[in-house]
Amino acid sequence: MAIDKIQQMQEMIAQLNQASDAYYNGQGEQMTDYEWDHLFDQLKILEKETGVVLEASPTHNVSADTFSGKKEEHEYAALSLAKTKNIMDLVKWAEGRPIWLSWKLDGLTLVVTFDEGKLTKVVTRGNGHIGTNITHLASAIAGIPKKIKSTGHVVIRGECVISYSDFEEFLLESGEDYANPRNLASGSLTLKDVEEVKLRHLQWIPFTLVHVDEPIDRWGDRMDFIEANGMKAVERERIENPTEENIQKVIDRWTLKVTHRDNPFPVDGLVIAYDDYAYSLTGSVTGHHATRAGYAFKWQDESAETELDHIEWSCAASTISPVAVFRPVELEGTTVKRASLCNISECERLGIGDAGTKLSVIKSNKIIPKVIHVIDKVGNLTIPDKCPVCGAPTRVVESESSGTRTLHCTNETCPAKQLRKFARFVSKDGMNIDGISAQTISKFINLGWVKEYADIYHLREHIFELSMMEGFGQKSAANIMRSIDKSREVDARRFLYALSIPLVGKDVCKRLLGARSLEEIIKLSSPSQGGELFASQEGDLFSEDTREAIFASIDGIGPEKSASVVRFFSNPKNLRIVEHLMGELTIREDSMEPTGEKCKDLVFVVTGDVHHYKNRNALKAYIESQGGKVTGSVSKNTNYLINNDVESVSSKNQKAHQLNIPIISEEEFINKFGEE
Repeated sequence: MAIDKIQQMQEMIAQLNQASDAYYNGQGEQMTDYEWDHLFDQLKILEKETGVVLEASPTHNVSADTFSGKKEEHEYAALSLAKTKNIMDLVKWAEGRPIWLSWKLDGLTLVVTFDEGKLTKVVTRGNGHIGTNITHLASAIAGIPKKIKSTGHVVIRGECVISYSDFEEFLLESGEDYANPRNLASGSLTLKDVEEVKLRHLQWIPFTLVHVDEPIDRWGDRMDFIEANGMKAVERERIENPTEENIQKVIDRWTLKVTHRDNPFPVDGLVIAYDDYAYSLTGSVTGHHATRAGYAFKWQDESAETELDHIEWSCAASTISPVAVFRPVELEGTTVKRASLCNISECERLGIGDAGTKLSVIKSNKIIPKVIHVIDKVGNLTIPDKCPVCGAPTRVVESESSGTRTLHCTNETCPAKQLRKFARFVSKDGMNIDGISAQTISKFINLGWVKEYADIYHLREHIFELSMMEGFGQKSAANIMRSIDKSREVDARRFLYALSIPLVGKDVCKRLLGARSLEEIIKLSSPSQGGELFASQEGDLFSEDTREAIFASIDGIGPEKSASVVRFFSNPKNLRIVEHLMGELTIREDSMEPTGEKCKDLVFVVTGDVHHYKNRNALKAYIESQGGKVTGSVSKNTNYLINNDVESVSSKNQKAHQLNIPIISEEEFINKFGEE
């Protein structure tokens, strides 16, 4: 019997370690957190029964990332925390001492070191003793400053994470396949191109001050030290008297934050730490846990059994993803009836069948509906051979790196592949249609309601169906219709930007319209066959090279951007789309000329929150109306940095100090340059 149990343990260890390797190195998800935790707990029970702990057991080894690159030994070992789902374990561990509770962020731990006020290295956690040096990616990760105020030796651990909203937007726009934000964060750090990593919107959130030269004896004070040096530390709450009732009360409140998505970042539990930092260092090391360094609390996921109704194939960007639609069940206080199955490989791993298949589902970490187990399979999964949006043939693609199989539409002009353009169209800088996100547009495309921009202005035809959709209702449907109607009157700059012409951003739109009217831009760019609305011989009077030269002569445009404008409006298909759209709109041609000279020839940079103006764009608009210019970064050409936090140690403030550029508050700006 003991031999059978040892063999069972070996199989469990192989499964757990294989899944961990994929989890920590940005590969396809091999099992859910729920499944991993359940198998891990079973392994611990067997180890206790047999008195045997095998060498490769994850119960006594730190899971590791295996990124390629220069290896770096940690100055201070990054051991993992003991975990529990039992409140009384936390009460017993706290020993009646004041404790702090914070998020257990679900990302990738990075150790960041500063010396003499300057960033010196960023290293992944690795196996807790040796990690990979990724200092070259520091500039691509928000939250890691190049400089801090403290001039000593400072070592900080933090979690590199991606918010749910950035994760969802990335999947929609890129068509790449990642199971969750943590998977994307890990995969992003394997990239070499800094600019490509920036597109992933990684953020580093400090959670532990590992070393500082001066003595700081309280955990809370150590977190304050981090924030005093310009970094935003993990959210936290002090519990003075950690009784069962008090801890339960705080955990219940923080759990609500998770279920209501008040916290934008993925978490997989909570962490408690002693406020007495010196005491926390006195514990022993058991396995790979430092017994007093901290304790992790993980939620007990509530599961429910249900029955599959059908598989919905949702097309976003280039990937067609399966979604399980099942008989509604109550989970974590909400009704759940859908769960993403991610890709074909995940369907095959779970053994997803046809309608009638019995499923077990959870809300992973209180948020994400997940199918965790097929109880009774009925029939077989049918993979569609035609795109649900455009009807073109589909094909299955297998990733070379992870082996993950995904379904793709073969039609390059499928509306679902234009999602990034639709998202820009409805954005605040575009048509400013409030209530329609990239995710919402994706739903409209999959339903066949939206195939081109003008279709958005016919969504009222679907208002009843929209009001009945999950997550909407009559009120939100009515609000969307009002926002669409409001956007029917738009200024030419927003309109031109919303068209997603390659290389034509907000500044280019402003420069083009400062030199030519919208009608002139279109007619000069396009030959006469463009459509009835643009019927003109104007474009035909010139060769394509001449038309490009007309726009290239505008200050700040140049040959590449001008060629892009001409190519866009020379395309008959684009012209038809624009013609249909303009039939729905009233376009204002606002004057681009400054109305005053109070900021004439001055260059400003605006950072941080504003209070007197509605937002930073409103402040920028005022500066430009007074002959000034607003740029995004501080340089030797900058005249003023506007920041209401004048004493901030942000990178822009530091750069301004280096270049002796005045830093002024919004109030000082108004006194100096505002309206009389």
